[in-house]
Amino acid sequence: MRITAFRSRLAEEFGAQRADTIAHDHVFSVLGGRTVDQALDAGIPTKEIWRAVCEAFEVPPERR
Repeated sequence: MRITAFRSRLAEEFGAQRADTIAHDHVFSVLGGRTVDQALDAGIPTKEIWRAVCEAFEVPPERR
């Protein structure tokens, strides 16, 4: 998944403002104690990051 598609999915799921907050501020232990933005900068695949976000925020399976 491209980063632009990832960011779009994040915004669709959480709204643009909350998606930005999640990406900048929420630390995910499964991503090595990184935020979404830090994980992207570290080269972690977007699919792995999306799974971490979905699990942490209990996104229903049909929207994952």
